[in-house]
Amino acid sequence: MSNPNNVNQISRIFADQKAFIAFLTAGDPSLQKTEEFILAMAAAGADLIEIGIPFSDPIAEGPVIEAANERALRAATTTDKIFAMVGRIREKTAIPLVFLTYMNPIFVYGGERFFATCEEVGINGVIIPDLPYEEKGEIRELAGGHGLDVITLIAPTSQDRIQMLARDATGFIYLVSSMGVTGVRSEIKTDLAAIVDDIRQVSKTPVAVGFGIATPEQATAISKLADGVIVGSAIVRIIAEHGAAATPILSDYVRTMKAALV
Repeated sequence: MSNPNNVNQISRIFADQKAFIAFLTAGDPSLQKTEEFILAMAAAGADLIEIGIPFSDPIAEGPVIEAANERALRAATTTDKIFAMVGRIREKTAIPLVFLTYMNPIFVYGGERFFATCEEVGINGVIIPDLPYEEKGEIRELAGGHGLDVITLIAPTSQDRIQMLARDATGFIYLVSSMGVTGVRSEIKTDLAAIVDDIRQVSKTPVAVGFGIATPEQATAISKLADGVIVGSAIVRIIAEHGAAATPILSDYVRTMKAALV
């Protein structure tokens, strides 16, 4: 399958629907299983998959995803092996794929080499939680040169900062539902409607909400406010509980969550 990379590939999934975005950690419990899980979730209705590159110091992650990083690293998962896996996936599906990674793995790999390889295998964008705003231009130039969106993360903060970040966002805006690290939450108390309104004043880029969403009820509520819903910890927890046998459970879960979007 040809590389579907282009600057509109990600935003296109929001064109006529609410998008369901699924996250998992590459290499947990193995890259062979990660490949199987991604294809199963795509078939079950996921619109975009975020693939976490395991890292020893994932500062934005709570205990569930942090443990997945540790399992993947113990399984000898490397960035090169993940790239090879994505290349295999691209032979079977054109679903948009985004890496979630940190500055250190990109720096160690080499920025130009990293983004060139992303383009080569068919990655459509990157999310970098520890990317300082002041360095975003340089990374965006590198990534954009290879057809990748650098996804903007926006946390509940001042209106001025929200709008500054939103103005030049591409692909989609990742709106963090709550302060703190990732993890399932029983209740999301942030005034997301007000933040989405702030974003809409300055940007037409689709807004997807993540951090803490796990149930169909939460997905329904969030999808009334935003253009998409992102689920990570709940999916990683299914993988932690069921390991290599997680595929049918993941498929059912994704199907249920996608159906809950309104």
